[in-house]
Amino acid sequence: MSQHARPQDLRLTRRIDGKPRVVVTRRLLPETQRRMAELFDVTLNADDRPMSRQALRDAVAQAHVLVPTVTDAIDADLIAAAGPGLGLIANFGAGIEHIDLASARARKIIVTNTPGVFTDDTADMTMALIISVPRRLADGERVIREQTWEGWSPSSLLGHRLGGKMLGIIGMGRIGQAVALRARAFGMAVVYHNRHRLPPAAEAALGARYEADLDTLVRTADILSLHCPHTSETHHLINARRIAMMKRHAYVVNTARGELIEEAALIAALEAGAIGGAGLDVFAHEPQVDPRLRQLPNVVLLPHMGSATFEGRLASGDKVIANIRFWADGHRPPDQVIEGWA
Repeated sequence: MSQHARPQDLRLTRRIDGKPRVVVTRRLLPETQRRMAELFDVTLNADDRPMSRQALRDAVAQAHVLVPTVTDAIDADLIAAAGPGLGLIANFGAGIEHIDLASARARKIIVTNTPGVFTDDTADMTMALIISVPRRLADGERVIREQTWEGWSPSSLLGHRLGGKMLGIIGMGRIGQAVALRARAFGMAVVYHNRHRLPPAAEAALGARYEADLDTLVRTADILSLHCPHTSETHHLINARRIAMMKRHAYVVNTARGELIEEAALIAALEAGAIGGAGLDVFAHEPQVDPRLRQLPNVVLLPHMGSATFEGRLASGDKVIANIRFWADGHRPPDQVIEGWA
């Protein structure tokens, strides 16, 4: 969600004479890179391979602005290696758990992100998984591709309908709310758990009911959908104990961060048939995917593509450019993140 700086944050701004030196860690859309080349003294990543640790250290040592993505660990050690010129980490994407905000603030380095641009894209992908796992779309597609379909049968490829089922949303920020709106259109009952309860008017607009106790939500939901950031508090939020609480035919969908789920416990439950299935767009050790997941028929696996739309990626690039320009002109960037955001 959007962050707003406190008054003391304004002292972190500076004005850059000439073009700021900008290092971008991954390949962005051509339109974004072309505009950056016009405005900044920019170093781009032509082959789109994740930068090595040493390459990142070299980047923060010489740049005014670093433009990282979720694949880059911008931790305390890396920030300590920053040169005196580094004043802005302009993250490409909304999630900032890969950036050590406390260390950046201690070095008077502003951090920005790109909130809101991927909300609908990620919600659409979440809804696609919510549909595809219970309705066994991957199984249906597989029998066509493998040429094993023997024709329509009243007892083959049976799944579960969505109408009347309870969707439990964990994390009711922008994306969680967008998923709630979509789920209501499919006739689902929406119940959510969040650190802070939404105002009554927002709940009414979304048709959602608040559940203060996460265990109760896990125990009663037909489908669980995760939409919270990965922090020390949410690490393995869905662990072995909570997975054991789920209904036998319940499903879990994760388009947020892989570390929210204790993956080994999830795999064990899926193998045992203790839960109905899972739809996963994110994994604990990306890009590695546990080979046991690939063998399971009751799982739909996607390669972290929830935000992969031309429109969203272009809008995110526009926000990055705007944040850099504001900062270089000596103004507070519009998407500044403050430590302790919620």
